[in-house]
Formats: sequence, C-alpha cells, structure tokens
Amino acid sequence: MSFFSLIQKKGSKPIPPAPNSIRKEIVHSSSNAKKTSFLNTAYSTSSISVRKPVGLKTNKADRSNATVPEHIRRRKRSQQARLVSDSDTGDSDASPQPPIKKSRATNDKRKSMKRQLRSLTAFSDEDLGQFPMVHASDVAALDKPTKYRPVFSQQGEQEAIQLQYPSASQQETYGIYLQSAMKRAFLMVCSFNLVEPLQKDDFKPLEDITETIETAVNYYLPPVDAAVFSDDSHGLLRRLKRARDKRDGAAFVLVIQEWNDAITEARKDGRVARVLDESTELDLKLIERILTQTYARTVSPRVSTLRQYENGTDNVYGELLPKFVSEIFRVTNLGSTHIFLDLGSGVGNVILQAALEVGCESWGCEIMENACALAGLQEHEFKARCRLWGLAVGDINLERGDFLENQNIIKMLPKADVILVNNQAFTPELNDRLTSHFLDLKEGCQVVSLKSFVPTGHRITSRNLNSAYNVLEVAQKRYYSACVSWTDAPGSYYVSRKDSSRLKAFSRNGVV
Repeated sequence: MSFFSLIQKKGSKPIPPAPNSIRKEIVHSSSNAKKTSFLNTAYSTSSISVRKPVGLKTNKADRSNATVPEHIRRRKRSQQARLVSDSDTGDSDASPQPPIKKSRATNDKRKSMKRQLRSLTAFSDEDLGQFPMVHASDVAALDKPTKYRPVFSQQGEQEAIQLQYPSASQQETYGIYLQSAMKRAFLMVCSFNLVEPLQKDDFKPLEDITETIETAVNYYLPPVDAAVFSDDSHGLLRRLKRARDKRDGAAFVLVIQEWNDAITEARKDGRVARVLDESTELDLKLIERILTQTYARTVSPRVSTLRQYENGTDNVYGELLPKFVSEIFRVTNLGSTHIFLDLGSGVGNVILQAALEVGCESWGCEIMENACALAGLQEHEFKARCRLWGLAVGDINLERGDFLENQNIIKMLPKADVILVNNQAFTPELNDRLTSHFLDLKEGCQVVSLKSFVPTGHRITSRNLNSAYNVLEVAQKRYYSACVSWTDAPGSYYVSRKDSSRLKAFSRNGVV
C-alpha cells in the first residue's frame, strides 16, 4: 500500500455531479494492450527456471541458455496502452458505454519521443555522488520508541546498513548494523538495528528495501539478468524475502550487500545505462515508487498539518492520486516540450509527477502555507530521489500565494499547454474569477477540472459575446475508483479546450 492510498477516506460517499448537457466523451482502450518501451515491462517469473548462481555476472553461454519467457522480450509499440497500478482490478466501475467518436485532443502518441530519461549527472562522478537527502533511518529509528521497534536482536558496535540504487550516487542508510568484536564468529554475533512500525500505516523500512530492489530489477536490468534475480527458488529477491520473514538479520544484510555489489557492477559495465537509453517513457509503477518514497520521507511525518484548514472556504485540501494524474496526462496528450500548470498545487504531488512522467516544464501555485512548506520539502527530496534512480526530470517551479494574483503564474497562463484545476471545493465566485483569465489562454490550451467552468446549457448570444464560456469546448469524462483522496467512488472530470472558432463564426454569420 502506498502512502497516497493511506490518505483516502474509505467508504466515503461520492459527491453527486450536477446534471449537465455537456457532451460526454469516453476513450476506450484495450485492457490487454501492451506498452512498448522496456521500462514498461514487469517481469513475472512463474515459468523461469535458472540454475545459475545468483548475481548479474553471467557468461555468454549462460545467457543464451537462460529461459526467458516470451512476455519479457521486447515487442512492438502498441498505439494505445492502458495505464495500470496496484489499485487496478481490470474491471470498470462504470456501466458499459457504446464507443464514442474520439476528439483530436485525445491522441495517445505523446510528443516526448526525443526525451532523454537517463540523468548524465547521476551516472557521473560529479561531487562524488554526495548530496543532501532524507535517509530512511532519519524517518524510522529506535530513537522513536513510541513508533518503532527493532526487527532483529541488538548488540555490539555500530555500522550503517546501506542500499545502493541504480545510479552512481550515494547509498541510502536504512539502519544500524551491530557487530561484536568476535570477528571469527561473524554470523553468530552480528545483529541489526533495523526497525518496524508499531502502527501498520507508518513507514516500513524493510518493505521499502524489498520494493526498491524489486523495482530496480524489473525496470533497470536486461531481461536475462532480471530473470536470474527473480527466480522463485534461489533468486536474490526470494532469498531477501525469506530472510525478512524468518527474522534472519544476518542473511538479510548479506543479501543487501550482494545486491549492492551486483547493481554496481551492472552500472559500471553499462547494462543499466543501455536499458534507460533504449527507453522513452516510464512505467506507472516505477513513478509511484519514487513519488511514494518522496512522500513518505517528507509529507507523511507531517501530514497532520494539512488538516488545519477552514471549512466552507476555497482552502480545502485534497489530492489526485497518481493513477488518475497519469490518465490526465494521457488524455491531454501532454508532452515533454509542453508547459504544465497546476493551480492549487497543494504539496506538489502532481507537479512532481508531471516533471518525472512526462519531463515537461511544470508550474504550481498554492495559497495554504502548510502545504507550501511541505511542497518545498518534497521538491528537494524528489530531486534527490530522481538522482538516486538516475532519472532526468523537467523543470519544477513552485509558487506561493493566490494564483489569480501571483505575477509569475499570470505570465505563464498564456504560454501553458495544459492547466489542472482541482476546483472540487472552490466557491462559485472563485470559479468565475478564474474563468475570466481563460480568455488569455492560447488556442488549443486544455484546462482539466473536477467541475465544469461552463454552465449547463450555455449558448453564444449577442448579449454574452465577451464571456470566456464562448471560447471553451468542454468534454465530460469519467474517473474510476481509487483516483482521489477524499472518496473511493468514481466521478466525473472535465477537459475544456480553448477554441475560438465558434465565437468567430457567430460574430461573422450570427450563428455557430
């Protein structure tokens, strides 16, 4: 369960949408469509039987004889691929709908084919790979006895237990490795100061280690190496989980050390770099792993501060979850050369996801001070996390204050390609004030919102020629369960596209 899942209100009732006559548009994609890039392949090992000793190092004959299932070989790009995440079940929450004509704004071929995923800095020796970051041991440690307890027994001298990521950057410290002076009986006397939470919703260091290694295996290694690591009998991942479940601290740390050596070797001989360089997009599961790590180390320990808002105002906090955000990027065809704005950006989750998933220039503006403070912490930690994972991201710009008065945001509005407005709790007055600014948007700019900015049944007349409603072409769409933080229920959202052609036609001919 990710940290984004923990902020959802289970069993909440959906907010019923107001009736409207806006045309509905639902884009269907095949549930078994497959993504193209290697990074979008997760490896199942149920059919793998590799008897080679665990590790990345294999000779040519071994690699050619390794049994690699068909589904982890590279294959042609599918025109449309369904985004999946842990919460996907494969079943739609909505009743079957007949196919509806697609609009030109829903083309799934993003303009990001030339994007460079690999960060050259992260794979270099620049500043010796050392930079400020929040280590797991900073969040979960025995100095917080009311929240954490040791997983393994403790005694002896202290050394750090660290994990190597795919890049050349520093390792992350997860706990303290305790070893007595009896060097001859190493396995008998060493113990480990790794911890586990007392509450199930708190940060879990052992689970984070396991999921980090599993993610790196699935998305950073060639298929034959991933198959060896994922072998159900003797693979590194299997031995790591076995040691964790048996509370065998010595075996657990030895597997971590084996992983550190193996991934370092794969980076040095160029295998990791080749996988990244051959890919043009990131899988949602990898994106969620990085966002969850960032959130867990910055927002989650301080999440109570986000509840300090005034009911009945525009300053109400709620989050769009990564699966929904990724779908918005797909529907709007957001590309790496575009500019993305989030008006009311909260702690910055969507801004960070746009910079990572799409690689575009991203701007956010938030008025709540507590959320702004956490967004700043997230931005700093997010950049450190991306460097650990060796990924290049788009420019991030976080602004404070009222987005209708912030001069940097006002300057960016006419340049924006996609604008997100989570106006679920906005007052009608704020929605009207914001809508007036849409006259300054460039043609083709798309505004995504949870409430429509155009009133139901609006028509162009000679009396309302100056209204911003006249230049917005609105399509209603559906999101499904586990997409927003305030309810599990499905709902509607709206994509408004700036299109002045109808207004020009009315001005010229008196009819649309």
